[in-house]
Amino acid sequence: MASSDLAARVNRQRLLTHLHLLEGERHPRTSPLHLAEAQQYVRDTWSRAGLRLVLDEFSYSNTRFVNLIARPTACPPGPRLIVGAHVDTVTGSPGADDNASGVAVLLETAQLIAESGRALAVEFVAFTLEEEGMIGSSHYARALRQRRESLRGMLSLEMVGFTESSGLQHYPWFLRGRYPAVGTYLGLVGNGRSRQLLAATAAACRTVDGLAAETILIPGRGGLLPESRLSDHAPFWDAGYPALLVTDTAFFRNPHYHQPTDTVDTLDVPFMVKVTQGMLTTIEQLAS
Repeated sequence: MASSDLAARVNRQRLLTHLHLLEGERHPRTSPLHLAEAQQYVRDTWSRAGLRLVLDEFSYSNTRFVNLIARPTACPPGPRLIVGAHVDTVTGSPGADDNASGVAVLLETAQLIAESGRALAVEFVAFTLEEEGMIGSSHYARALRQRRESLRGMLSLEMVGFTESSGLQHYPWFLRGRYPAVGTYLGLVGNGRSRQLLAATAAACRTVDGLAAETILIPGRGGLLPESRLSDHAPFWDAGYPALLVTDTAFFRNPHYHQPTDTVDTLDVPFMVKVTQGMLTTIEQLAS
């Protein structure tokens, strides 16, 4: 199946259904039941799509948690591309953009890859405890490094559903004037090890009609811009892997960040369709 054909199959209504079913506080201490229900929804969706499920279990604060991993049945051995998104939220927020949007794009992308039957070296990961300090992704990245596994790269889908047209977009002072004043684009953040991954992902996303992609290359592991480390790509940087933050720029754009107002009705679902198309094109080009 051609890349354009696969991207054309992105289902807007299915993305919206994912968003509504995931919406609601998903915190390990204050709403563990809803977090568990959201994870079960991810598992059920991937099982119905025919993906192979792997549970990456770990303990934190004397409690068992799990990252959910899915691979296409035709996934070949060897280095693979990881596409991930975190399921959990902060306390008090329904987490539609942060991060039901990322999970919805993850689910739609995985389903279409599975349906295509393509032999792509890719795996999809629904991380947990991102809001506690990237606990789940840190556990997985360390495990991969300890097993000396090679990766083609990692893409972290972190808040990919909010756009604005009234000048809400802002930046750290030293980046002002270098990027668009209005937030209608997808942001891609990489570090030095991720230079080639950043260029390839940006090029793939820009083939999607109407999807603007802006990039930034961060020195080292992101210490000079701490905001660049606030998602599940950061543990992969720390483990020496190429990884990208894929984002609508979060609190640099979205006034509902970590608020009770982070609801589905604030999101731009057509924009999410384009982001999903960009991820599918990226996967087909990098994981073939």
